[in-house]
Amino acid sequence: MKVAVYAVKENRGWSLWISLNLAVDRLWWSGALGGSKGWNSRAVSMVILATSLPLGWAVKLRDSFKSRTSMQAWGNMEWRDYIARELAPEVQEEMATGGRGGWSHNEGSLCQPVLNGWTSIELMEDGHERQENIFGATLDHLSHQEDLERLNLALAAEQLAGALAGRSLLQPELEAMLAEQLPNLSGDWRSTAQLVHLQGRLVLTAGILATTERKDGATAWLSRVAMPWRGFAKRRVLPRCQRCGSVATGHTACAACGLMGCAYCEACLALGRSRACALLLRSAALPAVRCTAGSAPTAARRWGLSAAQAGAVSAALGFLAEPRQRSAGQGPERFLLWAVTGAGKTEMVFPLLEAVLAAGGRALIATPRRDVVLELAPRLAKAFPAETLAVLYGGSPDRWVSGRLTLATTHQLLRFNQGFDLVIIDELDAYPYHNDPMLAYAAGQASKKDGSFLFLSATPPKEMQREANSGRLPHAKVPVRFHGQPLPVPLHLTIIPVRIFLKRGTLPKSLTQVLRRSLAREAQIFLFVSRIAHIAGLIKLLRQSFPEVAIEGTSSQDPARAEKVAAFRSRIISLLVTTTILERGVTVPRSDVFILDADSGLFDEASLVQMAGRAGRSKDDPAGTVVFASPQWSRSQRGAISHIRAMNGNAQRNGYISRKSSL
Repeated sequence: MKVAVYAVKENRGWSLWISLNLAVDRLWWSGALGGSKGWNSRAVSMVILATSLPLGWAVKLRDSFKSRTSMQAWGNMEWRDYIARELAPEVQEEMATGGRGGWSHNEGSLCQPVLNGWTSIELMEDGHERQENIFGATLDHLSHQEDLERLNLALAAEQLAGALAGRSLLQPELEAMLAEQLPNLSGDWRSTAQLVHLQGRLVLTAGILATTERKDGATAWLSRVAMPWRGFAKRRVLPRCQRCGSVATGHTACAACGLMGCAYCEACLALGRSRACALLLRSAALPAVRCTAGSAPTAARRWGLSAAQAGAVSAALGFLAEPRQRSAGQGPERFLLWAVTGAGKTEMVFPLLEAVLAAGGRALIATPRRDVVLELAPRLAKAFPAETLAVLYGGSPDRWVSGRLTLATTHQLLRFNQGFDLVIIDELDAYPYHNDPMLAYAAGQASKKDGSFLFLSATPPKEMQREANSGRLPHAKVPVRFHGQPLPVPLHLTIIPVRIFLKRGTLPKSLTQVLRRSLAREAQIFLFVSRIAHIAGLIKLLRQSFPEVAIEGTSSQDPARAEKVAAFRSRIISLLVTTTILERGVTVPRSDVFILDADSGLFDEASLVQMAGRAGRSKDDPAGTVVFASPQWSRSQRGAISHIRAMNGNAQRNGYISRKSSL
């Protein structure tokens, strides 16, 4: 895309703007589109620097512009020299790829005020000046038709600003949204978007911008989560995607902007191409709401919380209500809700959502997987029937629904910008959020700068655990499940590796014995394996040993996974062989857990804790059996058992479970 670039002088000095439609800007700066909201839009002088400049270059000019008093005396030559200096690196880089430079020195024109209207005074090649009235009529001489068009444009601006509230969309996404939600704006959305931009309610920028940063590439947001800078590093300029935060590594000849080396981002291609000349429209940030502190007893009665849950909710509500002073660039404040598997995290979230919504704010719950989104959606809809719930995932029919309450997969956060007062990240240590800087960036962009972040996890990253334990991260622990019984502590079963007994064609006797005990008590059995390739062979051996038992297997590659999980929940399937795809978000009453090759490097401490957490979740069967089966102990297994014992000890010390309960 190419856009116009111009400078205007107001009483407070010069500013530089990009434009999708110069006619709208001319009306705006003449005062004809000031509207009733108190916008002061009358300028003294206007300089059109270029009518067709590659968007990325235009945004660089705008964002690096600094007003100088001497600019009042500048003529065409001074303005053109200024542009040439500012864009010299871009022009040189483009010419090195075989391009022509991307900007013509004959595109600028000087505009000055004269009597009742403004006149464009353009310096011609022969040294003469060409004058043209650029506004037509002044505000006092608008015809009835022109006045009606001005009113319609203002009404359209209100619609577009509302539709884009809290969003960050590339041009194709905007056009798709308008086609579905506001077809009346599809024809001339550029004029409407330009007016909303001039009003300060919409930011127009490029998909890729050159950014100056530390050599390690860390951002302030990521450093506060899990990537602290270590010392100082040299700064360098990198083309970075404004949608996902990744460094743009691709370059291509582009018909839209005319450049031979237009940068594009390869990291988020699945959501549409983000390029240096791709228009990115972002709603302007609004201040976050501040909640009032809630009462733990009230929350407990309203939502049926246990004592441990109510205590954690009280701490979180206090965090949302307290006034906080933030340093520049720090981003939203963070709170960790560290709750064991099966603690009832969803129920604890309800009072927090209620507090934000009651204060007039917007809230977002982001979770790693589509399955979890679909499971949570009806529960949220039932808890907040008066709210419009936007449910977002790949292929979701709600993708353009605007609501004060949003439930989304983490990838969907890339389409938001400072839209939420409270962002809740569920299972931040899970795939795909864990160790993905793109999704961490997206999460940071989704929250208002003075908003709040709430992290939910049973197994937060080690760095976050250290922050919490040292007092640097506000947090609350829920060390016990809602039914008040201790977590099942895993037992160790020494057996040979799976690949060996699969090759031999027979199950170890010790394994069949413990499986038989679980089947005898009519438990639903999760049998976790480290590799998808082991599933089919295990199913064959298990069916030979237990012909009367309904046995199935599933993984991330299984198209029937949802149906099999449903059958497992309803006890149609008794034993399910699976990978870590089911380590989270699945609750099956009366279940036991067996983890084969528990010493595998593919199972870290957090993964083992999560898998073990599938057992004992039911109040009717809180003891559940967990078995780590492997040839030897590993550090991860010992760490997982230590983690579980520590939580049980914490719960006992705080009186949440009986001292008679076994740890």
